[in-house]
Amino acid sequence: MTLTAYINARLPDLDAGALTAPTTVVTEGDRIVSVGTPAPAAAGIVDLGGKTLMPGLIDAHFHVVAHSLDLWDNCIAPDSLAAFRAGAVMTELLGKGFTTVRDLGGADIGLVRAVEDDFIDGPNLVICGKGLSMTGGHTDLRARTDTRPDALGWRLGNMGVLVDGVDNVRLACRKMLKEGAAFIKVMANGGVASPNDPIDSIQYSDAEILAMVEEARNANTYVSAHVYHDDAIRRCVELGVHSLEHCNLITPETAKLAAEKGCIAVPTLVAYEGLKLEGKELGLGEASIAKIDIVRDAGLDSLAIMREAGLPMAFGTDLLGQLRKYGGMEFDILAKVLTPAEIIDGATRIGAKLCKLDGEIGVIAEGARADMIVVDGDPFADVTILGKPDQHLTAVIKSGRIARGALASAQVAA
Repeated sequence: MTLTAYINARLPDLDAGALTAPTTVVTEGDRIVSVGTPAPAAAGIVDLGGKTLMPGLIDAHFHVVAHSLDLWDNCIAPDSLAAFRAGAVMTELLGKGFTTVRDLGGADIGLVRAVEDDFIDGPNLVICGKGLSMTGGHTDLRARTDTRPDALGWRLGNMGVLVDGVDNVRLACRKMLKEGAAFIKVMANGGVASPNDPIDSIQYSDAEILAMVEEARNANTYVSAHVYHDDAIRRCVELGVHSLEHCNLITPETAKLAAEKGCIAVPTLVAYEGLKLEGKELGLGEASIAKIDIVRDAGLDSLAIMREAGLPMAFGTDLLGQLRKYGGMEFDILAKVLTPAEIIDGATRIGAKLCKLDGEIGVIAEGARADMIVVDGDPFADVTILGKPDQHLTAVIKSGRIARGALASAQVAA
């Protein structure tokens, strides 16, 4: 396999909150083989000239099948069309520096394999299968007058399936784990995009969520929960849920409990900014529009609360359809409360933990996967440059391959 030495690279030191002095990172195939040692004589040389070399970014809350903000249209699309649409979304994400994406409902093992087998030039996917929703809960997109059963079911473009009762919950979890899910997702609270459930509605019984947690633990993994309201968050923490998505209305007491239990939160504040800007024009229903401000207005407070409690936060966007263009804005929003080091940590090491790939991705270290990005600028001086790939992203290196950018032409013999 080919050895490549990236010289004069400045790496992020999260403990120091600063870039290192220029150093050398050597890759062989899809792995990093050394950091900080001289380039081997046989290595091809890529001189980064003092640019930042950092781990590829991880979006820990995304839906690659949400091609459109019209969720019903996504659901009824033929699976073949939904797959092609998802491939286009993933290709776009890789171009923005995201080398791994944790999908929170929709993607299946076919999309995972399509990346691994080079049919899709996109980030690696870590999937949960479908989000589990009770009847009338989040992802139940039927109007109140629509009494048809969950006819959309397991179609690829559908982000969630309707499952009621402990036995059915167990069967759904086992089905998804068997089919490649790396974790389980539950809709445990009301949501913005669903038409019939208020934000403060508590969803699923304790017994149903406990069944999910047990099935996940039996498979050596965890449950992730869609939660906004503090009562829903606390309940999930007490029931053993590990990953807490959104958390806009969390209180200090619940944040402290979640931190003590070893949970990880994934705020997705840009999703509500995008919905506020364009949701109505893009066809979001009036019931959903009315719910946006409830969660949007509390977002920045939630960051401060979770930070003070010591609750780790991964980076996530949760932008659907046409709102994907606002993804970079999440860095701007987070920077109003968090330090650059905290934000970078969330988009690398903490995201890697949620993907169950701690030490494999999210770091530049010997033995880690060679997923890296080259950034023109210092993200510790201005972390928002990570959200402006057109201006600051020089190259994307995925599994040791220069997937985006101009570095390929810079490689010369040692």
